[in-house]
Amino acid sequence: MIKKILVSQPRPATEKSPYFDMEREYGVQVDFRQLIKVEGLSPKEFRAQHINLLDYTAILFSSRGSIDHFFHLAEELRVNIPEGMHYYCISEQVGVYLQKYIQYRKRRVFFGENNKFDDVVPAMLRRPQEKYLMICSDVHNDAVVNMFASHGIKVDTAVMYRTVPQEIPAEELQSYDIVVLFTPTGVQALKQNCPDYLSDGRAIACFGAATKKAIEELGWEAAIAAPTPECTSITTALDKYLKAHK
Repeated sequence: MIKKILVSQPRPATEKSPYFDMEREYGVQVDFRQLIKVEGLSPKEFRAQHINLLDYTAILFSSRGSIDHFFHLAEELRVNIPEGMHYYCISEQVGVYLQKYIQYRKRRVFFGENNKFDDVVPAMLRRPQEKYLMICSDVHNDAVVNMFASHGIKVDTAVMYRTVPQEIPAEELQSYDIVVLFTPTGVQALKQNCPDYLSDGRAIACFGAATKKAIEELGWEAAIAAPTPECTSITTALDKYLKAHK
């Protein structure tokens, strides 16, 4: 009988989440806890990339976290970011977050309307002399950089933070009947902390092809997976599984 489920994401902001509907319908306990954490690189680690921040006239940010890591690392490196630096952000929400570190001026900050970097391409094309640096984590794909390149825009990348597993006692993880995973790093965290998790009838749920592949590469199996034609969300897939295992 399924009693406890661990969802490796922050607790939803609203009580209208389908997870809480499942708690009521199936009498299960759903806990929210991330299995991974993000940490910034040290100045020594960053210097190994041989990147001089002052060689660039524009910085690209994909998240608020990337903004935090950029300005914290710049401070640790004792680099004074010029007042004239331009910033290109994936969304207005990310762009507005820059106010935490700079005096926000629209002529310095550009952002996408639809949470896509494609939207800032026109502004970038109007500034052919700009030198661009994108702030990234250790795990990133080059799709965005390649998109810019297809428009003739050269964007360099700088790794300033990484995702690492949280240390969680195995016995704590073994108290859950189902663990819901969303990233390959989360899969690694579960394996690292609890290599025998799948014993005694426990199950893994996962969202995304990359996460499912990471599970299978460990010789494990995802009993619940999304998206599929029938279940486009992980909550739909989980609900279907709970209904079948009442």
